[in-house]
Amino acid sequence: MISRDIYLNKLIKHKDNELIKVITGIRRCGKSTLLKLYENYLINNKISNKQIIFINFELMEFDQITNYKLLYSYIKDKINNNEKYYIFLDEIQKVKNWEKAVTSLNIDSNVDIYITGSNAYLLSSELSTLLSGRYVEIKMLPLSFKEFLSSKHLDSKNLSLNNIFQEYLKFGSFPTITNLPQDEEIINDYLNGILDTILIKDVISRNNINNINLINNILKYIVSNTGNTFSPKSISNFLNHHNNSSINSNTISNYVTFLEKAFIIYKAPRYNIKGKEILKTLSKYYVIDIGIRNMILGYSDSDKGHVLETIVYFELLRRGYQVFVGKYYNNEVDFVAIKKDKIKYYQVTLTIMDKNVKERELKPLKAISDNYEKILLSMDKTFITDYNGIIYQNIIDFLLE
Repeated sequence: MISRDIYLNKLIKHKDNELIKVITGIRRCGKSTLLKLYENYLINNKISNKQIIFINFELMEFDQITNYKLLYSYIKDKINNNEKYYIFLDEIQKVKNWEKAVTSLNIDSNVDIYITGSNAYLLSSELSTLLSGRYVEIKMLPLSFKEFLSSKHLDSKNLSLNNIFQEYLKFGSFPTITNLPQDEEIINDYLNGILDTILIKDVISRNNINNINLINNILKYIVSNTGNTFSPKSISNFLNHHNNSSINSNTISNYVTFLEKAFIIYKAPRYNIKGKEILKTLSKYYVIDIGIRNMILGYSDSDKGHVLETIVYFELLRRGYQVFVGKYYNNEVDFVAIKKDKIKYYQVTLTIMDKNVKERELKPLKAISDNYEKILLSMDKTFITDYNGIIYQNIIDFLLE
């Protein structure tokens, strides 16, 4: 199993407190493996197997547990309050009204509860109200480059760091990818299966969507416009013009939200750096996995800058930042990363070897008058690490920090 220390350490940190640990993230990003890693941690720390109850609701073994009463009874029959029990409930959204059983067990039993789910409806406003003050959410993403690299065993396979990074850029970050032959057809089949499952189960069925072509066209538009700001109205105008249709922007907005809830796309709102406020109009969206992006659009080096931008965006999320697109008067900064009172500004580009590109990328950072850290990321290797206070950094070095 690939080590997922970022998330494992969060579970360890919250061990034995009264909070329900809720792990959310796209299907196949490694939530079940994380629970297995944590189970191993517990056993290595003298928790006996009989104190761990692991239910994966995608297995036929647990197919009969369809509602909260059956779930509650199943667990109650296996525990007594003289010992602490660790309850793992994997893909719990398949159980109707699961929150009633989980809340009750958390109150009336000597248990530590960990649950996973593959869509954001797991913690809808109603559930958040019911579980209010009783849970902590751990948002999981597919593999970082550092995690991807750890699966490759550089020395034993004679692979260079750059070769592995090119694999990461091409085939993406789902954990299973690391065990597949690096073959476009095989990996496309795998990624297509993931995407179809997510669209069918977490988008189309979950939201009673009839117009399947529309959801696919919206996703393709978003993926094609990575790195550009746009609105539901922009998508509506484009699709209506090219398909001779009359889809209103409210429908588009709803469908975009459905894709967000399934963790296929993530939104980066615009942030007014001068006024220190989040802007409501025009945002950027990033698809969760570069492999899925490449499968949809085809493999090409022509848009590598936006691929790198996507990877940096998700790396900043992994590091616990809120990530925005920066607006400073007429300048746009790729990312404003905010964590508590810490702010960092990032520009991402393929190279700054061209003088005009260098000046274009430096311009927005130079314009910002505050003293927060400013970083320019590129694939260049250079001995110059600073330009009038703006930090130069290689993207691979940044990802391996």
